[in-house]
Amino acid sequence: MTSYDEHELTLVSTKDISFPPGEARQDALVQIYPPGPQLGKKWELGTSEISIGRDASNDIVIPKNAVSRKHAKVTFDGMTRILTDLQSTNGSYVNGSQINSIALRQGDQIKIGGTIFKYLVGSDVENAYHEEIYRMTIIDGLTNIHNKRFFLGEIERETARAVRHSRPLSILMMDVDKFKNINDTYGHLAGDMVLQQMSKIISKRIRSGELFARYGGEEFVILLPETETSGAKLFAEQVRQLVAASEFRFEGVTIPVTISIGISTLVSENDTGETLIGRADERLYEAKANGRNCVVG
Repeated sequence: MTSYDEHELTLVSTKDISFPPGEARQDALVQIYPPGPQLGKKWELGTSEISIGRDASNDIVIPKNAVSRKHAKVTFDGMTRILTDLQSTNGSYVNGSQINSIALRQGDQIKIGGTIFKYLVGSDVENAYHEEIYRMTIIDGLTNIHNKRFFLGEIERETARAVRHSRPLSILMMDVDKFKNINDTYGHLAGDMVLQQMSKIISKRIRSGELFARYGGEEFVILLPETETSGAKLFAEQVRQLVAASEFRFEGVTIPVTISIGISTLVSENDTGETLIGRADERLYEAKANGRNCVVG
């Protein structure tokens, strides 16, 4: 199982490339993924061209092998901010679609290699920036579902509520089968696509009151209040089948994707969120030992 360390948000000083005096409009790029010391860093955008790439001479430097030395640039024509790919090896993406050149809009997510930026524009970018910083404390930047930190808080609250009122509670813990093979065979950008698309597929199945979160790496959890073991097994099997039946394509190549799922249900007034997670994790290991692409609970 892939482990995943939660990083504290680190706010760092920004490069001052502001608009000339009198110009009301403000634009900025904020790094929203991956977790680490650069998470939450903001680059204010002015009238000059901004270069993005692996080489240290760029305005925004991303020192990763998946990023070309001169990967992309952002230009401004006085009205519109334009992102242009510089014939990079792995391409530039906006909101999940590969682009050559595109006019940016408020809230667009720009993916360069494994790094994701969010484009903020408006007369009050500072407030939007602080809202984005808060959002990063509860939302995973890659998949746009809740993160481990948020889930851990919710499962403890739900467990305490279920114990207090003698109500059922279940969780599903799942991960993508042979995910390392996907990364090794098709590349890490393809792996990111699989996690993003799978999250969208499963999110459509999540009902009000339930919680779907990325627990770390290729591992995900679903919190099911008011759900007995039988209902959790039915739900888990539906999710497993849904993923197995879906088509995952990256740059014209179909990637086979399945998931394994472990189920844990509240059984004692001494149960905590931690014990529920521990049992679900053990059963996930069983599912993988049983040949993967199955449910154990």
